[in-house]
Amino acid sequence: MHELAICQALIGQVSDVARSNRAAAVSDIFVSIGPLSGVEGPLMQNAFPIAAAGTVAGAAKLHLRSMPIRVHCEECGRESEAGMNRLVCEHCGDWRTRLISGDELLLQRVILENAAAGVEKNV
Repeated sequence: MHELAICQALIGQVSDVARSNRAAAVSDIFVSIGPLSGVEGPLMQNAFPIAAAGTVAGAAKLHLRSMPIRVHCEECGRESEAGMNRLVCEHCGDWRTRLISGDELLLQRVILENAAAGVEKNV
């Protein structure tokens, strides 16, 4: 299950953000996942508590947002959504498209907690 390794890398990034902002803890982590990223959301949700245990994000909630597959058509120049195994233009039906989104795995936002002030901070 490579989702555990992905979660461990994510916790590394989040820990760096928390350290650079002098946060006591992380309460929420927001990640966007494209269907072509090779990452399974439910498996990532299952692996996250294992990777986060004992870290600044140990009690954090992981929020996953699914991103659509979008392509740019080289024929008509328009952008459209596409299917998993059908990266064709929705407008003209041409197959000569370029992937715009759908293969990403992005850390979007982290909510940090400051122990001294009891304040949350969005990063």
